[in-house]
Amino acid sequence: MADEMLRIMVAGEERLVKRKTLLKTLAEEYQAQYPQKIVLASINYRLRELSKGITDEGELHFVTTDEPAGRKAYRRSLTLLMEKAVHKVVGSYQSTAVVLFSIGHGYYCEMTEGYPVTEAFVKAVEEEMRSLVAQDLPITKDSWNTEEATAYFAGCGMKDKEALFRYRRSSRINVYNLDGYRDYYYGYMVPSTGYLDLFAIEPYHNGFVLMHPGKGEHEVRSFVPSDKLFSTLREFENWGEICGITTIGDLNDAIVEGRIQDVILTQEALMEKKIGTLAETIAANREKKFVMIAGPSSSGKTTFSYRLSIQLRAQGLRPHPFPLDDYYVDRENCPKDADGNYDFECLEALDVEQLNKDLTALLAGEEVETPIFNFKTGKREPIGKRMKLEKDDVLVIEGIHGLNDKLSYSIAPEHMFKVYISALAVLNIDEHNYLPTTDARLLRRIVRDARTRGSSARDTIAMWPSVRRGEENYIFPFQEKADVIFNSGHIYELAVMKTYAEPLLFAVEKNSPEYQEAKRLLKFLDYCLPIPSEEIGSNSLIREFIGGGCFGL
Repeated sequence: MADEMLRIMVAGEERLVKRKTLLKTLAEEYQAQYPQKIVLASINYRLRELSKGITDEGELHFVTTDEPAGRKAYRRSLTLLMEKAVHKVVGSYQSTAVVLFSIGHGYYCEMTEGYPVTEAFVKAVEEEMRSLVAQDLPITKDSWNTEEATAYFAGCGMKDKEALFRYRRSSRINVYNLDGYRDYYYGYMVPSTGYLDLFAIEPYHNGFVLMHPGKGEHEVRSFVPSDKLFSTLREFENWGEICGITTIGDLNDAIVEGRIQDVILTQEALMEKKIGTLAETIAANREKKFVMIAGPSSSGKTTFSYRLSIQLRAQGLRPHPFPLDDYYVDRENCPKDADGNYDFECLEALDVEQLNKDLTALLAGEEVETPIFNFKTGKREPIGKRMKLEKDDVLVIEGIHGLNDKLSYSIAPEHMFKVYISALAVLNIDEHNYLPTTDARLLRRIVRDARTRGSSARDTIAMWPSVRRGEENYIFPFQEKADVIFNSGHIYELAVMKTYAEPLLFAVEKNSPEYQEAKRLLKFLDYCLPIPSEEIGSNSLIREFIGGGCFGL
């Protein structure tokens, strides 16, 4: 049986390989054909760690750090490396580095038990990490009984893991081992520490940032502080502490103990207070006539615009929605992307010149006829709508380019107030397992598109990479230009999305390219207990995705 030959397709050629040939061995043979490091493999659309042997015939695809699954594996493995180094420097499990949130191309971490984060400590951790990389130590995986794993991590002081495993339906837990340091991680790992040569650590605020390379990069960028973003993320952490919830295990405890309604009401009250304060800031300066709102897909921009407008009215202003979509150029004049498809997300898809003429005229008190774009015909209607700004009027302008100065080049900054909104923070799985906020937005999009467009989860997952490319190009580079960064992430939202998303994800066929992503999303949803939607208020941003909101979305 061990000498059985298996037929596989790899890199466009058919190969016969011995059964249980290590994927790592094949990856090393083909690495020269790939510009980025190979860290995982996929056989028949199912991810495999390189430490595994080949046991099935079919199509083999190598996964590099240029792909989302590869980058996640690299960052996850780098976190394990960092935790092992911290354990060595500290000398015990009693103080550990908690991964709080993502900032820039890195994870912001703080030490527990009040352990001081000094420059000497950070330097010692980085030196230990580089020593472990140089030794190229194996990263192995063992399957433990859930009760055994719970007791072990409780003994190590990892209370978040203890709470997480309390609600696990599976009887087994995969525990990773790096030179005697054992930890649990959600997802796949690289086979050894030698793969993890690209990283840096920078002290920041009360902790440090573990930096990793970005997509397509062969080096780690210098850390650029983002204090507005950091303040917003820290605020979400404070909200979690107010609600008594910092991880998914805590959320499950609140659901089981019957405290979840209080958690929901507290979170929504904190968010409404934030929006009200924002409206007060805008109303305090009557020179602000244009409120520009921008953010990536599924951030809750539309509901946020409605809720902000209500608060602006409470401040004595008269807000008016001003959709940028009406300024699309006729479809025949829209630029195309590299694949020959219309690029509706680029700035050139909008008639920026006409927009600036209209905004300038409105600011001067003139009446203008703004366009109406017909999405069925791909052209503007021959007659637009008349508009004039009075003393207390403000325009609420929502669109992906709202923070780009090129969009509103003719308007002086003192007349604009810019808001960047995104689901910037959601609950982490535990103290060492950061949950990317893009996953939360993808779940939102899957649920909303199924409800409003009849799209399958497979369709939404397939188009997500192109959506993300648009965000990287046209939204994220401008977020620090905002006057305010607003986090639309909810402490409780994964438990709500679970009920809606799971049936859609289970419908993704196993032989489809999107199956692996669907399986990954299902895995972390399995950590959460569900919350019925009846608990959610009608004006919540979550209603934009699950339906039943008071704004008719």
